[in-house]
Amino acid sequence: MQYRALGNTDLKVSLIGLGTMTWGEQNSEADAHAQLDMALDHGINFIDTAEMYPIPPREPTKGDTERMIGRWLKLRGLREQLVIATKAVGPSRDAVRPSYFRNGHAKLDRANLIQAVDASLRRLQTDYIDLYQLHWPDRSANYFGQLGLTALPEEETVPILETLQALGELVASGKIRHIGVSNETPWGLHQYLSLAKQENLPRIASIQNPYNLLNRSFEVGLSEFSLREQVGLLAYSPLAFGMLTGKYQAGARPQGARLSLYPRFQRYLNPQAQAASEAYVNLALEHGFSPAQLAQAFVNSRPFVTSNLIGATSLAQLKENIDCINLSLSPAVSSAIEALHQAMPNPAV
Repeated sequence: MQYRALGNTDLKVSLIGLGTMTWGEQNSEADAHAQLDMALDHGINFIDTAEMYPIPPREPTKGDTERMIGRWLKLRGLREQLVIATKAVGPSRDAVRPSYFRNGHAKLDRANLIQAVDASLRRLQTDYIDLYQLHWPDRSANYFGQLGLTALPEEETVPILETLQALGELVASGKIRHIGVSNETPWGLHQYLSLAKQENLPRIASIQNPYNLLNRSFEVGLSEFSLREQVGLLAYSPLAFGMLTGKYQAGARPQGARLSLYPRFQRYLNPQAQAASEAYVNLALEHGFSPAQLAQAFVNSRPFVTSNLIGATSLAQLKENIDCINLSLSPAVSSAIEALHQAMPNPAV
């Protein structure tokens, strides 16, 4: 395993991080514990979860993924060996964002964040959270596939300074060690960094956004922040919800697969994304690689990536994903990837 610094903190996290959003929906607790054991055996020390998990979110299952991790931590007694990250939900501004957290008034203010942190600590059965992230901005912005912002909506939002002050209080209390953002924009990231410096508040250590061969939009605007400001990317959806494994080739819809089960992720299935996926899968096969490993080796190779958050619904998938750490892309393969990207840029933002 390789390890990289988490921002400008003293923590080192594994380049392959374990994503957990399927636990409690597509995976049982026994599956989750087996995945955690395998990940630990292969040197993974970074576990990412959220109060909203599993996904798709449903009120009866909210927090179940954290509970599964908490019971595993209690059984194994390995808390000090791990870097545990979780997230607080923002407000619900559209139909697919959950509206049942904190009596329907979830937002990124002091009262909500204190309540959210305390609840996550109980579910995780730990005294502290290594990295506490904001799952999405309190304001409307371009995230979760939203494109175009031609006017600012009239809405009540919690000022970023207020959010940062609340997080600072939680850091001072010892409940959380470091803070991060997720699904954030260049403007938002700049605000967090600037206000932290101006007000002597905790500095953002990471940003968790989607990044894969079908969506390299992070490279425009945000990657420079990561490199210049030491705010590394925790890359989620490195396989574009499985599109880059080849299992959806030629319109296939495997039984039990994520895009077969859940229509909310249809932006990965548009004709342009299908065509690009097939091109990347064919490139991998031409060079004797597993398509999944090629896609993830690309993510691993980016200098602005701190950790590549892999997920799996079986141990075989998990092992294949972990093994991408051993694959290096040749100049010829890298050039071929860039040529495909130029021809079909970002079809699944």
